[in-house]
Amino acid sequence: MSELSYNASLIILLDNISTQFNRYASVLILLFGVVGNILNILVLSQRALRSNSCAWIFLASSIANLISILFGLTTRIISGWTTDPIDHIGWACKLRAFVVFSTRTIASWLIVLATVDRWLSSSTNVHRRQKSTLKNAQRWTTTIIILSILLYAQQLYCYEANLIDTPLKCYGKTDACRFITDSSFAVITILFPLVLMILFGLLTISNVRQSQRRIHQLQLRNMTLTKKNSAASNNENPNGKQII
Repeated sequence: MSELSYNASLIILLDNISTQFNRYASVLILLFGVVGNILNILVLSQRALRSNSCAWIFLASSIANLISILFGLTTRIISGWTTDPIDHIGWACKLRAFVVFSTRTIASWLIVLATVDRWLSSSTNVHRRQKSTLKNAQRWTTTIIILSILLYAQQLYCYEANLIDTPLKCYGKTDACRFITDSSFAVITILFPLVLMILFGLLTISNVRQSQRRIHQLQLRNMTLTKKNSAASNNENPNGKQII
């Protein structure tokens, strides 16, 4: 009997901790996230940066992150103080799940696109550098948005409100839906982008080092040529007088 009481007390304690976290920590995350992304949008939308492909990608990523934070955290904060309306309204539950999952995926893959753009622009291969353009960045951004929307369109069917015996009342209504959602989020939204960011980040560092070595070699070659020309000039006219 005492063990049952202990377990019940532990469950109440954990539930209380979760409630307090939703009340206060979520507010701080929302505040910093909204302010940070708004500042990014204001800076990256300046006229001087509009033609920069990487800046344009980060601008689109900041917009996607801002939408994800507003849709994802606002209702969580409300649930800390009162009943979350998302848990009881079917269409709102579906819309929130669709927007949050798709915008998170868009933001992650746009960061990948930005790392690929930096790799191309830092390449010593002129043909690769020519691919780092604003037009290509806009084309791939549109592709990422469309694919992310298609990937999580199933949330409009899978998610349902007023569920019982689930971690959340607004949750996937079948085991198949939950498996598809969890797998796609873990692999496509988190794992693949993380691996590609690391890969192209390392490749960009390698490109920068190659460029530095080439610059150093050119400087040494120019210095050698200058010394040779100076020595040849001195040998032809050792007294520094013009020879007629």
